[in-house]
Amino acid sequence: MSQSISIIGGGPAGLIAAQRLAEAGRRVTVYDRMPTVGRKFLMAGRGGLNLTHSEPLDRFVTRYGAAQGWIEPLIRAFAPDDLQAWSHNLGVPTFVGSSGRVFPQSLKASPLLRAWLGRLAQLGVEIHTRHDWIGLTDDRRPMLRGPEGEFEAQADATILALGGASWPRLGGDGGWAPILATRGVDIAPLLPANAGVEIAWSPHLRDRFAGAPLKRIALTFAGRTVRGEALIAATGLEGGAVYALGPGLREAIARDGGAMLTLDLRPDMKTAEIADRLDRTGSSDSAPNRLRRALSLTGPAYSLLREGFPPEALAAPEALAAAIKAIPLRITGLRPLDRAISTAGGIRLDALTPSLELKALPGVSACGEMLDWEAPTGGYLLQGCFATGVAAARGLLGHA
Repeated sequence: MSQSISIIGGGPAGLIAAQRLAEAGRRVTVYDRMPTVGRKFLMAGRGGLNLTHSEPLDRFVTRYGAAQGWIEPLIRAFAPDDLQAWSHNLGVPTFVGSSGRVFPQSLKASPLLRAWLGRLAQLGVEIHTRHDWIGLTDDRRPMLRGPEGEFEAQADATILALGGASWPRLGGDGGWAPILATRGVDIAPLLPANAGVEIAWSPHLRDRFAGAPLKRIALTFAGRTVRGEALIAATGLEGGAVYALGPGLREAIARDGGAMLTLDLRPDMKTAEIADRLDRTGSSDSAPNRLRRALSLTGPAYSLLREGFPPEALAAPEALAAAIKAIPLRITGLRPLDRAISTAGGIRLDALTPSLELKALPGVSACGEMLDWEAPTGGYLLQGCFATGVAAARGLLGHA
């Protein structure tokens, strides 16, 4: 009789583990607490599903920060090219966008998920929704609560793929952390990753410009500068440029109670060039008009400058130019975990074997956002989930 595997969690990590195990002839059952699987996967694709990134692999693996040392071999074993090939094999071609990000041809997550679930059904994978994982028995079998009550899943091994704690309405609420901690699993605190920063905007800026995009900007924190885009929110700033600075900001906020971020509205121009353009507009113009005529800075630009500087500091071209290059923004906090895109923290590396089995719970493995790693948006999050799911499956198959 073939080995029976229970997988708890129907996100990308759990489903790819299920596929790999079923392809190897194992009997696989997936349990998920939500009415349907892949809900966060679908949410990630709402604006265009960014599967992975096309940059050179040696650079790609550096995006995992402190976790690079242990996650790099897993990424190399299931690399961005492998993820694209997997999608193509499901009949969903991909393309590389101008930013280097990789998307399904349709840009949507739903066709890919439908094709994937169809493949899993062909492989005999059983999927049971509306089933909450409530713990493990003394002999480490999963306990679940389904529509008909509590029961013990009969499995030879278990893979936990319960996700992090961000966007709990999509399924993952981090409730697994205290359960595993009581069983001796070492877990780093779950914290917001790829989260917006909180700024106490003036009522004028908040009420007038919440929702306004900031394009082609640069943000600097602690000597690191990131170019990209952001979005003014009523609570502060959101967007990729903000998220990329997240780990350092999170550490500073925890240590100091806040942090100072610097915004450059024209990173492609030097201060002297900006001052020269402003000087040529004439001193009789108002500052907002000078910004518009000289630099095509409209919308919230002047209001942002006023957040950091008094009007008299913005009068002379040289001073205004310097301000445009370095608007100070006082960060009071990060958005809470339930509003973050992803989760930092989780099961620590020293609690896992190389095959992602829990040392304290033989026969139980873990993958995906449950593990202690984080990455920026841009395809790195999904790639990490897929790669760790594949690694967990390989571990059970004896190929770790």
